[in-house]
Amino acid sequence: MGLRPARCYRKVERPYTRTAKRRVRKALVKGVPDPRIRIFDMGNPKKEYKYEIRLIAEQPVQIRHNALEAIRIFLNKKMDKAFGKENYWLKIRVYPHHVLRENALLTGAGADRLQTGMKHAFGRPIGRAAQVSKGQIVASVRVLDKKNAEKARQIMKSVTPKLPLGYRVEVVELATATSN
Repeated sequence: MGLRPARCYRKVERPYTRTAKRRVRKALVKGVPDPRIRIFDMGNPKKEYKYEIRLIAEQPVQIRHNALEAIRIFLNKKMDKAFGKENYWLKIRVYPHHVLRENALLTGAGADRLQTGMKHAFGRPIGRAAQVSKGQIVASVRVLDKKNAEKARQIMKSVTPKLPLGYRVEVVELATATSN
């Protein structure tokens, strides 16, 4: 079975939760798949960076775990090539907590005798997604100087086709801590 289109899960809303007063185990989602994304920080977090480039969601959306992993791999590869491993810090800021479910229906002759239709449509887990609200930072990259910030902004802009709906890229100058 293939991956369902992202449009099926784009809308952010509280899912139907099955409630069973006598049988609590029936109310739980069983067999939740592991998220594909495992690493959220890449690069060197110990340096003093001057600029942060942020990928910000323009509307509420659910981003699937495989899309988050795709942008992490893409950004890490491009940043390594452009700046080297020690001159940037990439952080994915959202986590896929939300369980996506599918109530797969059969088609063809005899399908009506095998299913309950939408009567008990709790569905089985098929993946996970991060629920992102409007204005929330999805990913950020910290770099050392202005020239690198512009290059990182271009790289961050090129990752938006891998994600559903619209995003904007902001460059923020970080306040450096001065010691006396």
